[in-house]
Amino acid sequence: MDEGRGTIKIHDDRQRRCPRLGGPVSFLYCRTSEENQPCFKIMDCWWEAFDIAAYVEENYPEDICRKLCEARPKPKVNQLLELIEAAKRRAEKS
Repeated sequence: MDEGRGTIKIHDDRQRRCPRLGGPVSFLYCRTSEENQPCFKIMDCWWEAFDIAAYVEENYPEDICRKLCEARPKPKVNQLLELIEAAKRRAEKS
């Protein structure tokens, strides 16, 4: 992390409900909760508030960016389509 860039702290005062904790937390908590690293859900939780992907790319090294992007679940529509396809395959085998 490059604290000297000045942009890493730009969203620290923003608040939202944490799905893991069940209560309000600041963005500062989200970006430092995992041993001073961002929470693995940071991309899922903050995408509606600001361009979290650009923020992560600008403020974190490539390995952390990759880890955070890989942690994102597939969109619900994709999950549903995969389940439908799997059910069709099972039905064809029966």
